[in-house]
Amino acid sequence: MTPPLHLVENDEPAATGLAEFVRPLPHNIDAEQHVLGAVMLAPPALGEARSLLDGSEFYRPAHSLIWETIVGLADRGAPYEPVAVGAAINPRDLAKIGGAPYLHTLISGVPTAANVTYYAHLVRELAYARHVITAGTRLMQLGYGATGDDTASLRTAVAAEMATIAAEAAKGWPDPAPLTAAPELPPFPLSAFPDWLGAYAAGLAEVTQTPPDLAGSLALAVLGVAAGGKVWAEATTWTEPTNLFTLVVLPPGNRKSEVYKHMTAPIREAERILVEQARPLIAEAAIARRVAEARAEKTEKAAAAATDATQQGAALDEAAVARLALDEITVPAEPCLFSDDATVERLTTHLAEQDGRFAILSPEGEIFSIAAGRYSGAPNFAVLKAGHAGEEMRIDRMGRPSERIDAATVTLGICTQPGVLARLGETPQFHEQGLLGRLLYSVPKSLLGFRKSDPAPIPEAVRTAYTSNVTALILTLDALPEPITLGFEPDAETAIRALLDDTETRFRPDTGDLAHMTDWGGKYVGAVVRIAALLHLAEHFRTGWNRPISLGTLLDAHEVGEYFTVHAQAAYDAIGADPAVADARALLDWIERTGTTQFGARDVLSSLRRFKKVTDLDPALRVLESHGWIRRLPAAPKTGRGRKAGPVYETHPNATEGTR
Repeated sequence: MTPPLHLVENDEPAATGLAEFVRPLPHNIDAEQHVLGAVMLAPPALGEARSLLDGSEFYRPAHSLIWETIVGLADRGAPYEPVAVGAAINPRDLAKIGGAPYLHTLISGVPTAANVTYYAHLVRELAYARHVITAGTRLMQLGYGATGDDTASLRTAVAAEMATIAAEAAKGWPDPAPLTAAPELPPFPLSAFPDWLGAYAAGLAEVTQTPPDLAGSLALAVLGVAAGGKVWAEATTWTEPTNLFTLVVLPPGNRKSEVYKHMTAPIREAERILVEQARPLIAEAAIARRVAEARAEKTEKAAAAATDATQQGAALDEAAVARLALDEITVPAEPCLFSDDATVERLTTHLAEQDGRFAILSPEGEIFSIAAGRYSGAPNFAVLKAGHAGEEMRIDRMGRPSERIDAATVTLGICTQPGVLARLGETPQFHEQGLLGRLLYSVPKSLLGFRKSDPAPIPEAVRTAYTSNVTALILTLDALPEPITLGFEPDAETAIRALLDDTETRFRPDTGDLAHMTDWGGKYVGAVVRIAALLHLAEHFRTGWNRPISLGTLLDAHEVGEYFTVHAQAAYDAIGADPAVADARALLDWIERTGTTQFGARDVLSSLRRFKKVTDLDPALRVLESHGWIRRLPAAPKTGRGRKAGPVYETHPNATEGTR
């Protein structure tokens, strides 16, 4: 029979009369004394030590008793210097630990409390080492006690013992936060829409078995088609157009085309009506231009045939007048409100032909590939930047006179696949020049695998209300002779100022949830203002321009804006738009792959070539530290001369176990 392993506890053998050499368990009495002396010497040191210790880590029972007494006094708000600690300990127990003089000895041996974290960490690590040894002893005894008849019980007991070791390793660590966005993103708040619009979006989502986010985001784009270029919203000190760039991310097979067909049906109906109304005007302009062309040609020939100088001068004047008259006649293009397939160049042409207003509504994200330079070889999305902001555009074409658009407004209602979203980050100009910051992202969970075969149909009254209201809104706004500007009620303006103040704090480097996406966050309040104007028009689709936007409508828009904020954070994570997070993820992958439990900057530089110098690591280290995946070990007290050693980090146990 194999004899049991004998351990030494509390500086004495666990059993007497042993002939063999018995090793003591790992411990450091000096470190324990330093911790206790430091917390009695300087009260702030207790908070630092308590983040690492709970009292069970002390090797000497007397030290555990002193620690528990100190903590008890501190929790009651009482002083915990040596005299107070001695008075709080039972006299018999006080005598066992060496009496009151021992407490004063603990303080006298501590020159400064500045190193308490280092020594507390040392005490904790040695306690863990002792736990591993005792667990190993129990594992040996389990193994030697096995008979081979019940291996399942043995495996269960071993797994339980190993779990206690893992739990002990994680003690003192907070639960780490994932580097990715929250896996459960909020659903689209259709309740923020006017009843007729929310009911149709919900009904369409049900009948097509698609996420409500798709119909909800596209509904805003549809409103943008109606209002863009015709309606502006005046906030506190600036004005916003009412067009939007919405982007929904869904994998193939989610019936996106079906949703687009139904959501855009009223736009196509309104476009048909506008074309019918425009045909007489187009025909009249075409005839007038042909007549003017004939007259210009006739007068030019007469001027060329004139031989007398006086006659020629008069003929030239007549020809010039005819040419100017011709140039003033423009045959308008047929009204066209949107396209589902347009290159950047074609979009520019549409803007020139449609009085600076146009939309791209497509169940595919082809426009981004084109803007990235798939065909031209270079990114080209200036028209999208200008079209989002409602800025002036000059259009120069080979062999044709330049055209100017006073305020170009482009609306995007795009759906794309997750892979396309991830590749948006591969075009640096999209981030550097602000295209990513202009998109309102929606990243809903696909319903594939959970769709019903017998969904409820859309009530006919709901379908009719949607079709008639959107059509009426488009036709009413199109008939406005000049763009109009909506204002806000006074309490809504106050709320906008409060939103500006609140949003500003979200950009702070250490605490702000928008600090890594200031390009998007900088346009957040403006997006809320635009959404508020669209919801206002949807609520009052025939007379909305005659009244200011209410506080209630602004609050509804803010709810929608917060939805887009959370989804934008998820989208930015997928894009990798934050270099610090991308670097942090690479570093965390390296930790998991190598099983590293402690590392310094030099260790990373020699393994990950993406980091060229030590300072390149700093943003990634800050991200991992703030998320709880690593923590900086306290530096050992400096002795002697020489360069100060670089920081060393330890990793959360979950990082090396693949549980992240």
